[in-house]
Amino acid sequence: MKKHGILHAQLAGLIAGLGHKDTYLIGDAGMPIPPGVEIVDLALTAGVPTFEQVLAAVLDEAAVEGYTLAEEIKEANPRLHTYIKDKLPGIAPAYIPHEDLKKMSAQCKFAIRTGEFSPYPNVILRAGVVF
Repeated sequence: MKKHGILHAQLAGLIAGLGHKDTYLIGDAGMPIPPGVEIVDLALTAGVPTFEQVLAAVLDEAAVEGYTLAEEIKEANPRLHTYIKDKLPGIAPAYIPHEDLKKMSAQCKFAIRTGEFSPYPNVILRAGVVF
């Protein structure tokens, strides 16, 4: 049995399979996931797990070289916006309209659905390398 890190078998396997430049989404409970994008559904109840919990766990296991947020997060959810930027220091975020983020998610390798119920807690992460 695995002792630490991400224990969710599907998610652990998908993270292990990421290649440089692959993209994946961490989103809220209501984010529409386009057909063909594998879904890791972690949502249990409203707010469980939180976006922050999932992002922290993923960042402990995956190298990230870039990320994209909805422009709307700046005003609609400034606390979470700051949290995301603090968790990804030294990486400048790209911002696009939320509708474009939803379209961009169709290119993601997979999407993680959280139980988050706050506005615009969706991020597309781009895999980096560890060397």
